[in-house]
Amino acid sequence: MKNVTLVFGASLKEDRYSNIAINRLRDKELKVMAYGLREGVVADVEIDTELVHYDDIDTVTLYLNPKRQKEYYSYILNLQPRRVIFNPGTENNEFQQLLVENGIIAEVACTLVLLSINQY
Repeated sequence: MKNVTLVFGASLKEDRYSNIAINRLRDKELKVMAYGLREGVVADVEIDTELVHYDDIDTVTLYLNPKRQKEYYSYILNLQPRRVIFNPGTENNEFQQLLVENGIIAEVACTLVLLSINQY
């Protein structure tokens, strides 16, 4: 069963929403993987700086602006997540359409809000 969230665009900076999301996901005892530009650990989650083929990804939550997403389209599609969350500032009609065409839910939402209202 898929039950893992991949935080894509993870940051070590504590004031970044991706960092806060990792902490809140772990507070809820959800399994989290992370990909970012810099190695490090947030909560107990190691940030990968190389594209790893993770198994059982349920949700990819994006923290990467639309211009930078294009190079990762194939990678994310190949993970075959159930859904991709486009957090504020990451909305991308082209990628959203591509996801839908491949049977993946493209959800424009805020991971932090979804967690805070128990709708994640």
